[in-house]
Amino acid sequence: MGTKADEDRSPTGVLDRIRANPTGRMALKVGIGVLGGLVVVVGIILIPFPGPGWAIVILGLAIWAIEFAWAKSLLEFTKRHVQGWTHWIGRQSLPVRALIGVVGMIFVSAIVWASVKLSFGIDLITEIRDRLG
Repeated sequence: MGTKADEDRSPTGVLDRIRANPTGRMALKVGIGVLGGLVVVVGIILIPFPGPGWAIVILGLAIWAIEFAWAKSLLEFTKRHVQGWTHWIGRQSLPVRALIGVVGMIFVSAIVWASVKLSFGIDLITEIRDRLG
């Protein structure tokens, strides 16, 4: 078992000490709010691109959940549904999982194509066709 000194050095102990002071409590709320918000915004910006956009949004939500009850509830809701989806996919046959994977790749490709077309005015399909032909 840990000692009182170990408990005070744990992340929860440090946060509890900060929350014990009204100024610290407000500063913690503002800091967590701003940091979580920045992480969520970066994640949202990255969603259309290949990579961990949604994971970054969920990380921002986890940061908010440190201090905000609504974020903790939303994070739990998200975890339940992601786990449910993951378990459902795992129970499906290989052809169904392959079909879901192909549909997912088509969806992500369409998002990337639309993002590049709208952001840079470049039609990737035309560019690829021109380079190959």
